[in-house]
Amino acid sequence: MPHVIVKMYSGRPRQQKAMLAEAITKAVTGTLGYGEESVSVAIEDVEPKDWAEAVYRPDILDRPDEIYKPPGYDPFK
Repeated sequence: MPHVIVKMYSGRPRQQKAMLAEAITKAVTGTLGYGEESVSVAIEDVEPKDWAEAVYRPDILDRPDEIYKPPGYDPFK
């Protein structure tokens, strides 16, 4: 039962978030073979000023073994 959490800068409209959730659902079902009913997607808005400490450090820097596509930026440099 995949549950995908997307954290992104706040400010995107609900319609765009729904489209993203649909695209992610299609990618998960097509790649893993799960039915659409097995997939859930959450989107968490994060203020840009909070990104480095609320997301980058705990979810990216501190969990390198779980990152399959690393970002191409470093907010601490």
